[in-house]
Parts: sequence; C-alpha cells; structure tokens
Amino acid sequence: MSKSWNHQPVIGILGGGQLGRMFIEEAARYDVKIDVIDPQSNASCAHLAHQFTVGDFKDYQTVVDWGQDKDVITIEIENVNLEALKKLESQGKKVYPQSSVLELIKDKGAQKKFYTEHHIPTAPYVLIEKRAELLASHLPCMQKLRTGGYDGKGVLPLKNEDDFQLAFDAPSVLESWVDFESEIAVIVARNANGEMKTFPAVDMEFNAEANLVEFLFTPSERPQAIIQKAEAIAIQVAEKMGIIGVLAVEMFVLKNGEVLVNEVAPRPHNSGHHTIECCYTSQYEQHLRAIMNWPLGDTGLIQSAVMVNLLGEKGSAGNVVYQGMEEVLAMPGVFVHLYGKKTTASFRKMGHVTVLNQDLPSAKQTAREVMQKLVVTGD
Repeated sequence: MSKSWNHQPVIGILGGGQLGRMFIEEAARYDVKIDVIDPQSNASCAHLAHQFTVGDFKDYQTVVDWGQDKDVITIEIENVNLEALKKLESQGKKVYPQSSVLELIKDKGAQKKFYTEHHIPTAPYVLIEKRAELLASHLPCMQKLRTGGYDGKGVLPLKNEDDFQLAFDAPSVLESWVDFESEIAVIVARNANGEMKTFPAVDMEFNAEANLVEFLFTPSERPQAIIQKAEAIAIQVAEKMGIIGVLAVEMFVLKNGEVLVNEVAPRPHNSGHHTIECCYTSQYEQHLRAIMNWPLGDTGLIQSAVMVNLLGEKGSAGNVVYQGMEEVLAMPGVFVHLYGKKTTASFRKMGHVTVLNQDLPSAKQTAREVMQKLVVTGD
C-alpha cells in the first residue's frame, strides 16, 4: 500500500543565498514549507521563504533554537555551526547532509585523507600547518586552505620559491600540480534508502582571473570511457561518505585518461544550475526528494545545454545594473535566472543563463553571444 501524504513538511535551510532561492522555487510545487535562517535581511530568498529568520547560522544556540520545529534541516552553505547540528541530530532531528559529512567536507585535509583511505583517485598531496613548512620539493603545487575557502578563494598556485612569500600562513593542503586536459563534474544524489542517481556529466570552462566557472556544457564531450569513469567515481564518493542529499563532484581529466577528484560540495551546486531547464528533474528537486527520502527523479537530458554564469564586471560596485537584458530575452532557447542581489562587485555571482538547443555547438555559440551582450555592472 502506498503512503498517504497528509502533512505539510517543514524544511529548514541554513543560508539564504541563491541556492536556497532556487530550492524554494522547486519545493513550492510539492507544498513543502521552507524556513530559512541567514544573517542578511536582504538575502536572495528572504521574500520567497514561508518564514525567514535573521540570525547567525554560525551561532550554536541560535541554530539549536531555530531547528526545534523543523522536520528536516538542510544547508545551502557549508560554513555553519556543526556542534549545533550535532545537537539537533542527538534530539532526533533529521539533518541532511549529516553533520559528519559536513565535518569531513569542511576540512580539505580530512577530505584528502578520506580519498586515500577509500582508494578514490585524487592528486598527490602533503599537509602543512604554516607557511614556514613550504619546501622547494613541494613545487609546483596548488595550496588550498584546509578550511574557509570557497568560490575560488583560499586557493593559490605556487610555481617557484618566490611565490612562498605570497602563500597562506595557515593549515593547508599542498596538492601536486597535475597535467590535466579538462575539468568535468558529476552531480549524484542519494536518499536514506540508499537509492542513488547521477546527472549527466558536464564540461567546465573557467574564468582564469576569478577562478570561477564561466561556462558549463552538457552533455560532456569527453570520451564515453571518461564519462563512465567520472560517474563511477562520483557514486563511490557519495556511497563511502554515506551522504543523504545531493553531492557535486568536480574532477580533473588528465591527458593520459585518468580522472581525479578535485573538489566536492554536499549541496546543490553551480555545476547543476542548468538542470532546471534541461533535465526532467532539476538538482533542486532531486535534493528535496533525497532529503525527504522520496523516490529519486529522472535525471535524463531533455536537450543539450550551456550554462553561463553572470558575474559582476571586474571593478564594478554599487547597485546592480543589467545591461543588454532585452537583447538576451529576445534570443530563442535562452532562460535567465537573476539571484535577487541588489548590489554587485567584481566577479560576484549575480545570476546565470541557461541556453538550450538540440545541437550543442549551436548552444555554445548562443551562450558566448549572451556573455557578450549581458553585462553586470554597478550604477
């Protein structure tokens, strides 16, 4: 006998940014009540949530008190109070992703050890506590702060000893420089029953100056063997972590065909925004299904797609102005998502555009035109 639905679930989200905003839009279809806590009263999803609390999600007691009336608690940012989430779990609250998963992922050094222990391919590395421990033998490498880095911050290339003076003087991972050909990402979802599904792999193109994704292309144009390897690795990571929810796994594709895990995120992610239009189930609906332990949705592609990140122009600041919007809206197969941020800054994520076309090269051409036409500046 199938279950009856006679209760409006209450999901609490720690963080009120654009990920929460897009999650709310999907959850509304299922009459799920969303409560959000964020320190900023003008956060992206403030006016969309059923209830919005202005509060510090890094404060222990604030989070414990806020979580008392929630059926499920989830996140859209990792930098939250873990001890509070552990307390809520001890009270029987469902916290997804689990506090143990967040604790692992918040520390890039712990992540690296986890990959090694579980035979998950990743670049060679060493751990240091301070800048003085840097050695010439570590070069060339990528220095990554163990905690606190996000959106390209907390990552620094070290190519020669002259770079040591610029290095972070904090606990870090020194990741050996790898000769990669491209970067690929796979989003995988897992519910409490252990059901797992992956979304089609995407190829990523980065803004070199900001170290942020500028374009995503799907389906991936990597060889099928590479795609299958990437999907298998994403499933392995999610399974070994035991995560409940959505997990984004970004990987390097080496010139010799090897695939290595680079970064992971235990939540809906920039590398899955395109799924809103181009997949039967979006990453946001899939996260909802996973944390509610509902059957996972169909992740198949409806059409090929390119996603363009809308970043604040370098040097821009002030109240946001979108130049070229009407030109872009007149283009076929183009879907604009603005994140509701009132002010812009250099390389700040302000929105994204998804371009659909049965022909991926045509979608790419349109996406590059969108990038040229739609400029985000301040007044």
